[in-house]
Amino acid sequence: MTRLRVPSPVGDWVIEGSDDGLHRVYLPHESGAIAPSTEEANPLVTGAARELGEYFTGERRSWDTPLMPLGGTEFQNRVWEVLSGIAYGDTRTYGEVAVELGLPGGARAVGGANGANPLPIFIPCHRVVGADSMGGYAGGLEVKLFLLHLEGSRT
Repeated sequence: MTRLRVPSPVGDWVIEGSDDGLHRVYLPHESGAIAPSTEEANPLVTGAARELGEYFTGERRSWDTPLMPLGGTEFQNRVWEVLSGIAYGDTRTYGEVAVELGLPGGARAVGGANGANPLPIFIPCHRVVGADSMGGYAGGLEVKLFLLHLEGSRT
């Protein structure tokens, strides 16, 4: 397992992966406790770090990095699949995601799955907002607003 630190205007992120794919992205408030690897990074993790850096400079809008199969519940995986389909610069509400999953009234459950996302940015949970607010974000509202602004979201 390799970990690399990726700087951004809102703090350092740490990405973790193996030859199989990207396993986890640690948010800036978590990253201080996560030590980068001391061994040489494998090419996949190095490529993911490059892509994330390009995202932060506005040069990248999609990912080439393979993601490891996520260990979430069946419901969480369904939510994360929907999130992966939200285009750069677009947003959806928790309720809209719930309806897309066939669960009208399931906005809170979608919010819980959103908060459990182990690959923020790569699976864009920041693109999900409340019906009449920004909603929450595990990385903090400042980070969510930065990411949405970076993508030119009108929200």
